[in-house]
Amino acid sequence: MPAYLAAERAAAIEAVERASRVCTAVFQRLVTEETLTKRDKSPVTVADFGAQAVVNAILEKHFPDDPVVGEEDSKDLQGEAGRALCEKVVDLVNAAVERPMSTDEVLRAIDRGQYAGGSTGRHWTLDPIDGTKGFLRGEQFAVCLALIIDGKVSLGVVGCPNLPFDMSRPTEDRGVLAVAVEGQGAFQRRLHADGDAEERMHASSVANARDASFCESVEAGHSSHGDSARIAELLGITKQSLRMDSQCKYVAVARGDADIYLRLPVSSSYTEKIWDHAAGNIIIREAGGRVSDVSGEPLDFSAGRTLSRNKGVIATNGRVFDAVIAAVQRTLGDKAPGA
Repeated sequence: MPAYLAAERAAAIEAVERASRVCTAVFQRLVTEETLTKRDKSPVTVADFGAQAVVNAILEKHFPDDPVVGEEDSKDLQGEAGRALCEKVVDLVNAAVERPMSTDEVLRAIDRGQYAGGSTGRHWTLDPIDGTKGFLRGEQFAVCLALIIDGKVSLGVVGCPNLPFDMSRPTEDRGVLAVAVEGQGAFQRRLHADGDAEERMHASSVANARDASFCESVEAGHSSHGDSARIAELLGITKQSLRMDSQCKYVAVARGDADIYLRLPVSSSYTEKIWDHAAGNIIIREAGGRVSDVSGEPLDFSAGRTLSRNKGVIATNGRVFDAVIAAVQRTLGDKAPGA
């Protein structure tokens, strides 16, 4: 009897691997010193659209009835104004898929990502490039895909093209794909490697918070670094934080490179998007860690396209969770929901 979600797992791995190739190709062809100097984000735009089209096309092939909650739509690629950009996207997509796709097919694949989400049935959620600034710097970014069934994340795949397979050798063997299915554990494999060998991932065994280390966003706009520093002080943590963009941080905690990931609210009005956390959420949990919002409540993926019932994200190895939540609530004070 096939394992639970075996076909979905295989299709998701294929989709993320092919989309990761698209993103790598865009970086190699289009990102230059000039684009960085001018803060030109057009390469990210091309990669976003291309990756979403590739993933959605593969999902439609295998699971035509499954809707997708995606980040992009094709309006910027349509008409005369979007012609040049559209041509780049179509060329990149056709270099990554088995059967050439027409322009209309590529646009339709991108627009499969407009589902509203919700608490019943099956749907996928996709972030085609998580960590756009990391992508442009040639540092950490991720292609993130998750399957949500009746409001609960049941499968997650995160492709990290620039993440070392072993953080003790940071300049060698880059490219990691992390995958988890509910009840089956979390695994990593080499991205684009021949064969399908996988290694099980385990969150760290650090039990005393003062011995723990943080994994934080590079961008201060994504999480309050000041609050993080206060929390570290309360916990007695002195180790230098590991800073990286994207859901690669979830992978880092899931395999024990770090013990704590905080995404603390930077404003009372900001609401997290489900595609920014769904895949990482199940990977952490299946590796033995715990994920919650700043109040210690589980992340609720049943409310649509956003985590509207949660504020912030706390991910830990599990053993230090209670101490971290206490320090977070003490630091945020009346900013924390329910405090």
